[in-house]
Amino acid sequence: MGRSVAKTLSSLSLGLKRKVKCYNEYFINGYVVHTEEYKHGRKTFNNGVCVKGSTSSELEVDYYGRL
Repeated sequence: MGRSVAKTLSSLSLGLKRKVKCYNEYFINGYVVHTEEYKHGRKTFNNGVCVKGSTSSELEVDYYGRL
């Protein structure tokens, strides 16, 4: 583990990479999530989410909105 930590620290000391990849969508737990830029030029687009609320109290507050 010592060598992998040293290698990671060495990589970090070199600074940020200038080359990055950007994606308009990603898949997580069976869901597809798109960026807001993805919707431009489309006729329909669903950009909201609904999360069923669950708390330790008797109140269950659902969340609907943007993450």
